Amino acid sequence: MGTETRAYTLEKFFQAAIAGEKAVAVWRQPNTTTVHACAQLSAGYTTGQPQLESSPFGFLFCPFQTAAPQPNTFIKAEVYFQDGSLTTVVDTPQHLLDHFYTLLEAENQNSWYTDAVAAQSQHYQTEQGFTTAVAKAVKAIQAEEMEKVVLSRNKLEPLPPHFSPTAAFETMAAAYPRAFISLVAIPGVGTWMGASPEVLVSVNEQQVFHTIALAGTQQAVENVADAIWRQKEIEEQAMVERYILSCFKKLRLREYTEVGPRTIVAGNLMHLRTDFKVNLKEVHFPTLGTDMLELLHPTSAVCGLPKLPALQFILAHEGYDRSYYSGYLGPVGSAEGAHLYVNLRCMELLEQEAILYAGAGITAESDPQKEWQETEHKMQTMRKVLLILND
Repeated sequence: MGTETRAYTLEKFFQAAIAGEKAVAVWRQPNTTTVHACAQLSAGYTTGQPQLESSPFGFLFCPFQTAAPQPNTFIKAEVYFQDGSLTTVVDTPQHLLDHFYTLLEAENQNSWYTDAVAAQSQHYQTEQGFTTAVAKAVKAIQAEEMEKVVLSRNKLEPLPPHFSPTAAFETMAAAYPRAFISLVAIPGVGTWMGASPEVLVSVNEQQVFHTIALAGTQQAVENVADAIWRQKEIEEQAMVERYILSCFKKLRLREYTEVGPRTIVAGNLMHLRTDFKVNLKEVHFPTLGTDMLELLHPTSAVCGLPKLPALQFILAHEGYDRSYYSGYLGPVGSAEGAHLYVNLRCMELLEQEAILYAGAGITAESDPQKEWQETEHKMQTMRKVLLILND
């Protein structure tokens, strides 16, 4: 890799990629302040099932359904931005780099990609439609057709005047220091932003594999020690834990550490969280990241248990296409390893509006109206960003 010494702003980098119709991803890891971004200058973003261990450096953006109309996409880091400096991949054609540098120096308009199909054909779930689906789910669970299902909905919110994706990213990063902050824009796919609290799969530079069980939701209280969890939420968390352990069992993996469940705060909400880690220096399992990714996604925290009947119920009753909501995203192939997160607390940008997404885990004890309120609370994560930008 060679380093470009000229300084640029994040907005300059992002808008140069948009002006050149290139795919671009911006992210910030939890509990850090470093902003990363990469753009792919060559053509072709669609990819198959990700192989984390052999992946070049770049950014994965994958949908909820593994056999979805939307493809798994990979943005190869042919140009990498960190703290104002650029690094370029050695084998990137010079004419593509020259063109990108020209765009960086130009005065580009504030813009982003939109998915015209989503804007025109997307269905938006009403309160009555959502609560009716929840009631049907409770009956199906009580009839032992499944243990749990996660039902979600979407909603349109107006974008503030003169909305800037990079300003929104910086607002999210300031508001949610413990979340994975992302901004992804891909030609033909659209532009998505989010502040996810949930690790799906990570393998860090010390070769430690990490995943979490995150379930149970309630409004945050001032003192986390005062949190009181209902039986419904405790059981929902236990289901997710059991699912992760069943994946380990399928791989015949016995050496892991488990910490939790403990209460964590994510924005205006609290969740139960259990961390599972495997030291790959001590356990010879070189493909654990990829193998667990295939087994876990979509997790019981965004789909349900057992996976197949829950997924079938979602497709039959949810009433809209989740697209990349509750899929996964994150950087892979870097010196820091691979870090994939579930695409939660997110929004998709249209020209003058944003589509907000949120879901709730349904069990036999679920109350349809309370589940609706839970999705309202979760949508506040992105709504708060839009309100701050509107001030």
